[in-house]
Amino acid sequence: MTFTIRPVCHEDLPAICEWPQDEAELFYCFPKAHYPLTEGQLLEAIAQRAESSVVVQSGRPVAFANFYRWDQGGVCSIGNVIVAPSARRSGAAGFLVDQLCAVASSKFAAAQVQISCFSLNTAGLLLYPKLGFVPFAIEERQSRAGERIALVHLRRNPPSAGQ
Repeated sequence: MTFTIRPVCHEDLPAICEWPQDEAELFYCFPKAHYPLTEGQLLEAIAQRAESSVVVQSGRPVAFANFYRWDQGGVCSIGNVIVAPSARRSGAAGFLVDQLCAVASSKFAAAQVQISCFSLNTAGLLLYPKLGFVPFAIEERQSRAGERIALVHLRRNPPSAGQ
């Protein structure tokens, strides 16, 4: 199946809100949100972020992410990464992250792209190194239950324009 990417639109919100299957999944992609994810919470995040995008497959959105930091010539940080349960392990997340890295380079001239992943998110921890990200810091955080968890920060240099 072929993937395309486009800006998120209002019609995508109900589907995206259904993707986190439980409180833990929502915490991984959107730690400030409360389960279940609502359109209001999602709209608030979109309003504070840049390049909120969806990957589309067979006419349906299957993945979502954005930048929570976007510095011209500096660092772009990808956040809110989530994939529809039906599209997991399909390549949608990798496609989305690669496309956002290209945007970081072409639109923001970013020297580096960062992404963070909670230690309990095994799928993310296994995916991001395959996409060229390397860990550079670990930050202690608390789960919703108050348990100590690690937030692993990873980075990669985006392709230079014209590559």
